Amino acid sequence: MINQIRWCLSLIFFVSLTSIAQSSSGLDPSLFTNPLLEKFRSSQSSLATSSLASASSSAAISSDQSLPTNSASASSSSAASIQTANHSSQSEMTRSSTSSSEFSLIQPKTILGQQIQPATSVRLTWTPDEVVGGFSENTPVLVIRGKSAGMTLCLTAAVHGDELNGIEMIRRVMHSIDPEKLKGTLIGVPVANIMGFRRNSRYLPDRRDWNRYFPGNTYGSSASRLAYSFFSNVIMHCDALIDLHTGSFHRTNLTQLRADLSDEKVAQLAQRFGSIAVLNSAGNPGSLRAAAVRAGIPAVTMEAGEPMAMQSKIVTEGTESLMTLISKLGMYGKQPRWRQSLPVYYRSSWVRANLSGILFSHVELGDKVKRGDLLATVTDPITNAQNTIKSPYDGRVIGKALDQVVMPGFATHHIGIQTAEAMLLEEQAPLDDGMEDEDAGDEGIEVGDDDEISETGMASPVPTSSE
Repeated sequence: MINQIRWCLSLIFFVSLTSIAQSSSGLDPSLFTNPLLEKFRSSQSSLATSSLASASSSAAISSDQSLPTNSASASSSSAASIQTANHSSQSEMTRSSTSSSEFSLIQPKTILGQQIQPATSVRLTWTPDEVVGGFSENTPVLVIRGKSAGMTLCLTAAVHGDELNGIEMIRRVMHSIDPEKLKGTLIGVPVANIMGFRRNSRYLPDRRDWNRYFPGNTYGSSASRLAYSFFSNVIMHCDALIDLHTGSFHRTNLTQLRADLSDEKVAQLAQRFGSIAVLNSAGNPGSLRAAAVRAGIPAVTMEAGEPMAMQSKIVTEGTESLMTLISKLGMYGKQPRWRQSLPVYYRSSWVRANLSGILFSHVELGDKVKRGDLLATVTDPITNAQNTIKSPYDGRVIGKALDQVVMPGFATHHIGIQTAEAMLLEEQAPLDDGMEDEDAGDEGIEVGDDDEISETGMASPVPTSSE
């Protein structure tokens, strides 16, 4: 019985040390917690307390009483608790992998009415027929349930039906994962707006932008009802969400994240994509991303490339960033070492044309520019008169219009502007490891509505928020 008392005291001392270590490292144990493991730890703690009380009472009666016959089982439970505590203290956003004792507790996960067994991959179907009648179509939902317990990460693409790069990114990610090696669950919806996709359209059949109606309701427009069904039946299963988009209407975006960095969980999620650029943006209130964050699901938007095109280089960049995220969340594979810190932009602004004509850009996505650098020329095809567009900022080109005919006021180049706060965050980013596009490639409010436009055709040197 004395040995049992020593075991209980040792367990309590170890748990105290773990708590102190987590507190001193600045980790938030509430981020991406696993209810299964929390329940497991709680039961182990109750067992230890009960055993300690029982042992103390027995010791008062007889100090030389022998250990109970199930002491081996108790020692095994203690080892499982210690293993779990050690793992959970290693990463603030990584779900703990399960020990052999925990694996026996893993239950099938029910999604869209179907039970998903551990170590399996399935293709489900989201069908909102009961919501909008015969106008809906079956939407494929890919699910990979890992062999070990962990978080549920969701990937969605083509919420705008003409944005194709994200579809291929999800295909590459989902078909490269081995369920036997995955921790947690991965849900992929390659073509969320399948009705728009079949028509090569950004919009739903009623010409509504679906990404303005989340989380939706059961009594409003068809867009609202579709949003409600998708959000409640698919998105609410997620512990984190990545919504994939491209630029819109003949514009292209540097591969980048849109994230509300004022939300701690979102900020920590955004830091795990590697060296991808990040724009601070709360997003349109009706966007899928913003609705998910309000529901307590950390979410970011990845913008990559242009619509109505499958861009191999862009797809590869996005896929690598997604695989880096999955690895850094502790779900799959080894964590890669990134030597570049992520660039963060708390401000951005669109530069606009002042005359009509044919736009010819002189800079590429990702180029760094200084105030006064030439961005583009606009040439009148009749008179041959030419107007230059110059950058009013020091920054980086994170989006631009494709060469085309433009009108006065047309937004041509999106410049990310690094503030002192962003530079400090970039310096502090681990080495191993904003705004909208003109017509809101992922969120929906036309950028620049509140910007002051000078007579020179350049945006005001002191831009306001584009949200």
